Amino acid sequence: MGEELDRAVPVNQTARREADIEEIVRLCQNSAVGKLLPTALYVHISALQDLDPLLQSYEQHARSAEIDLEEANIVKFSTDKPKISYLFYPDFDRNPHPALKCSIVVNAQTLEFSYRKYDRVDNPPILHRKETFVTPNYPLYEQFAQLTLFEVALGLLDKSSFIGTRQEWEYRLLQKRIGFVGHRLICPIDPTSNNKNKIAVRIDRHKAAIVRKELSRPVRLALEAGLFSIETTFFDYGCGYGGDIERLGKRGYQCSGWDPYYRPDTPRTSADIVNLGYVINVIEDIEERREVLVKAWELTGKILIVAAQVLIDDRLRGLVAYGDGIITSRNTFQKYYQQEELKTYIDSILDVDAIPAGLGIYFVFKEETKAQAFRASRFHSRATTPRIKTQVKNFEDYRKMLTPLMNFITERGRLPVKQELPEEVELKAEFGSMRRAFKLILQVTEEKEWEAIAQKRRQELILYLALSNFSRPLAPRQLPRQVREDIKALFGNYKQASLLAEMMLFSLRDLDKIASVCDESSIGKKLRNSLLVHLSALESLAPLLRLYEGCASRAVGRLEDANVIKFYFDRPKISYLLYPNFDTDPHPILHTSMEINLKDLRVSYRDYYLENNPPVLHQKEMLVTPDYPLYDKFARLSSQEQDWGLLDDISAISHLQGWLQRLDDRCATVKGHRLQWRKDADPYKLKLLRSQIYARKKNAD
Repeated sequence: MGEELDRAVPVNQTARREADIEEIVRLCQNSAVGKLLPTALYVHISALQDLDPLLQSYEQHARSAEIDLEEANIVKFSTDKPKISYLFYPDFDRNPHPALKCSIVVNAQTLEFSYRKYDRVDNPPILHRKETFVTPNYPLYEQFAQLTLFEVALGLLDKSSFIGTRQEWEYRLLQKRIGFVGHRLICPIDPTSNNKNKIAVRIDRHKAAIVRKELSRPVRLALEAGLFSIETTFFDYGCGYGGDIERLGKRGYQCSGWDPYYRPDTPRTSADIVNLGYVINVIEDIEERREVLVKAWELTGKILIVAAQVLIDDRLRGLVAYGDGIITSRNTFQKYYQQEELKTYIDSILDVDAIPAGLGIYFVFKEETKAQAFRASRFHSRATTPRIKTQVKNFEDYRKMLTPLMNFITERGRLPVKQELPEEVELKAEFGSMRRAFKLILQVTEEKEWEAIAQKRRQELILYLALSNFSRPLAPRQLPRQVREDIKALFGNYKQASLLAEMMLFSLRDLDKIASVCDESSIGKKLRNSLLVHLSALESLAPLLRLYEGCASRAVGRLEDANVIKFYFDRPKISYLLYPNFDTDPHPILHTSMEINLKDLRVSYRDYYLENNPPVLHQKEMLVTPDYPLYDKFARLSSQEQDWGLLDDISAISHLQGWLQRLDDRCATVKGHRLQWRKDADPYKLKLLRSQIYARKKNAD
């Protein structure tokens, strides 16, 4: 063990602060910052400022002991005794698993302290999972987190009680034949080689092919986006086993594909849509990777789909560093892109403006007008045709003829121009003009409902133009004819529409304005510095917030399966949150988050499923609109929880352990979306709690 010295520091009785140990323990157990173990919370000194003020005060009191803490970088808050330890880990940033050099343990009540040295010990303690000690904005957080994910995938962190010291860790690495270069895992050393630094590399690209039971996500997204018509031809460049070809063929599309291993003799032919799905990321040769992208573009008639692995997908399979990627445990190469890095790569090679369809997936259009039509369609929400409120015989005689015109105006927010409506000749022959035909429609419907549709279309066009100018300024000639006609009818001219779009885009720089819109929003759960909204409610938000989110989703893309959006108003940032089982779990736990910094479009990820104290969601009805199918069920649960006093201190129940503790304190359990008393609860305590609930309800009335 280490060399130990004990000293006692005289304590000024009038200055001594008696900490509420129970409250300290509760705050430690519910802290969103730091690494929580059964008997202690460990926090990097950079994250102390993010702790609860009481914990900060508690630590400052311990720091008042006359000790030198200049090189201490980890603070340990013991939860089984009133002690704080200051730990010295040299090279915390550079060493992936730094060893403990020394520790100072301070009694928080008496300020007595003990000093222990480990620098002369053969087998000192070491650190793992460094990202858990810091906050997500720590400069090296992502590097630490990525290393941990690799180590978990390889089983390096299994049975963690056996890898807590340097010798145990080195033995585990030797068993797995793995080493480190900085924070990157390096390939195993070939035991048959005389050269200890020789790396045996064999890359089997064909093993990267996946046998799928359904369409690949890139192709599925293209189908869902309406990019396929019955006449569409499809070519899969690097088709692997050919699953997409087979499934699209069964749907009636003309399909073909080529693969250098599985279908080398199939000719590489042109097609309307070419899919380059998860191909460029398995090519280790940088020049060959570029050539494949260019060749796929040459074969493209209308749309090229490009997909590649990004850092959030399948990174757990990584094993060794190689070139600009990694070699997996199956001896395949993987280049993991950042989302914005992938777009920059595609745009620079093909001289295009690729459109993000999802994480690691881009659509590239041959014709700019087609690309703009697709962009505009993404802001085009469905509207309901106004109901017939008055019975007029003249209208009933022409109802069938007028229905296509009503549908068109509902869709576009304006009257059709020449050759836009197939029924144009028939309508003009009967009414003389579209405007006269519409006057008859106005006799049986509310004019204000048609104006509301037009206003909605104006807002959507402004959003589209603002986001188009956000990435690359548009010339009117680049717009599809239908969009040009929309702008002319709804704004008068392109210049006026662009001016309004620029004004809205400029307003995004005003965080106070965004904060005000968030505060006034009737939809969403308001937090201290942000607004939480379910994805289903996005179209019901104010235009400025839709633009704010659109800057993130249209430039980078959304996290796959994300169902909650977090709008920050103290900084230009959007987060996409994945809460599995949002509908069925009364208090879903956060699984993954993706943050997009709108200043530089940098993306950061965080996985919570490995943590023992992840964030938990409350009051779900606040995140959705009142017409959400389960709104009433959510609201009833929140009302019951409010009556039972479970929601009195939201900050204390923001994470799982705090919520479980609150339920335990109140003798409550949640079944479905209803609260029940615990069957093992103390009868006297239940009587007191029921009395409190009764008093609360009476005061509320």
